[in-house]
Amino acid sequence: MPYKRPQTKKGFFRKHEYVYDEYYDWYICPAGQTLTYRTTTREGYRQYISDPKICKGCPFLSQCTNSRTHTKQIHRHIWQDYLDEAEHLRHAEQNKQIYKQRKETIERVFADMKEKHGMRWTTLRGKRRVQRRRCFFLLP
Repeated sequence: MPYKRPQTKKGFFRKHEYVYDEYYDWYICPAGQTLTYRTTTREGYRQYISDPKICKGCPFLSQCTNSRTHTKQIHRHIWQDYLDEAEHLRHAEQNKQIYKQRKETIERVFADMKEKHGMRWTTLRGKRRVQRRRCFFLLP
């Protein structure tokens, strides 16, 4: 899986600083308050929202959110446990070695296919149809 950098604004708490409690299905903020489950979006994200009455007087509010309603929202994908495991495996030494070899093996094959075999683009879908197109161009 590709690595995507966190997109948190500078000076704000990052998502990993909020602790997810699997048993109660809520997040705990750095001030110790809970963000409870609200709903699941169509994209597959579960929304967790803080209580504005509690957050209004919190000393960490300026590091938490810019919201006018004094609420913090955290989105958690329904498959987040699997994404966390993939992130953990990304840091394993064996996977780091394999990723270093990618530019020498896989990327080189793609470049050769594009430059030498006319596969820069295709209107076809599926491996079988693209291979059939390639064989058609290679015939004398």
